[in-house]
Amino acid sequence: MEFSVQRTDFLRELALSQGVVERKTTIPILSNILLEVLTDSVRITATDLELGIRSSCPAKVKKGGSITVPAKKLLDYVRQLSDDEIKFKLSETAGGGSLQVTCGRSHVRMAGMAKDSFPVLPDMASKMATLPPAILAQMIAKTIFAISSEESRYTLNAALLILKPETMTMVATDGHRLAHIESDDSVTKDGYGGVSGELRVLIPKKAMTELSKLLGEVAEGPAVDFCKDDNHLFFRMGQRLLISRMLSGQFPNYEAVLPKGNERTVALEQDEIAAAVRRVALFSDERSHSIRFQLSTDEVKITATGSEAGESEETLPATYQGPTFTIGFNWQYLLDFFAAVGAGKVSFEFKDEQSAGQIRPAAEDKLKYRYVVMPMRV
Repeated sequence: MEFSVQRTDFLRELALSQGVVERKTTIPILSNILLEVLTDSVRITATDLELGIRSSCPAKVKKGGSITVPAKKLLDYVRQLSDDEIKFKLSETAGGGSLQVTCGRSHVRMAGMAKDSFPVLPDMASKMATLPPAILAQMIAKTIFAISSEESRYTLNAALLILKPETMTMVATDGHRLAHIESDDSVTKDGYGGVSGELRVLIPKKAMTELSKLLGEVAEGPAVDFCKDDNHLFFRMGQRLLISRMLSGQFPNYEAVLPKGNERTVALEQDEIAAAVRRVALFSDERSHSIRFQLSTDEVKITATGSEAGESEETLPATYQGPTFTIGFNWQYLLDFFAAVGAGKVSFEFKDEQSAGQIRPAAEDKLKYRYVVMPMRV
């Protein structure tokens, strides 16, 4: 095996694989990446058995072959190089071999393991749908923070993606809050298609994270090819392929949670309300993270009281003519939404002190975004 690559091309693909590589593992091969030299490119593969990524970069090939080498060590070394061309040559021995890497006057030899020990990733079947990368990236950014981190809540460790002939929907919840985003039928003009009937899949949180990174590279590029088999989800973006083990199980009936009859509404500027919540949160109870919203005529008052920190109060002018009432929320849940929604006015919609509140952008575009938060006792 002998080939050379441009440092910029190789480093970009190498960096994209790092989120998949298993750092703390009892299976040493999972800390490695697989390098396979093809006719005019080198293919890079990484997996942690739940998630896999395969990409490639152009190469000048003298001799084909394959080897697995420590992923982080190779990345750290390539990052330190300055010259453009990097040369690789494999010295084969029983069980693997060593990979000689040369760049200018820099030379290293890395111990490798044979390809035979590396897990075999499934090949992508025929695509089932094409997804617009810019829309998919926005959907992930606006829902991923609401996915549960509790391993015991298996089906909540993923977001639900619903594909219909003319719309895409993504939903995530941890049982205390729910993020819901749905496209209108205008996305069919922006690279969406191939869906017949209704398709529902659960995308694990780690897969969402890595998919977001890949979409950041191709957000304005061609559509994402999507398909699934009995056990895996596949997302192909040009020469890059993300493979995720599919979660099985029943996602909660989120439609029953979406509020109805929330007639007490008030619209506030996102940057103003976010700054006020951050200041008040400094004095909230460290365990509960609770703060209070009080709506009264033409104002919203936000308060917090901590057992030791003291208390804080912020008052914002607002157009509100309904009855005065107070409702409590976890401030971290609110800040997560404010970070995701971006600039502009946000509309708060309430029913009463015991019912879930709904927040959404006051001006909606072709992506209908809503965020539902359960109240706290105040």
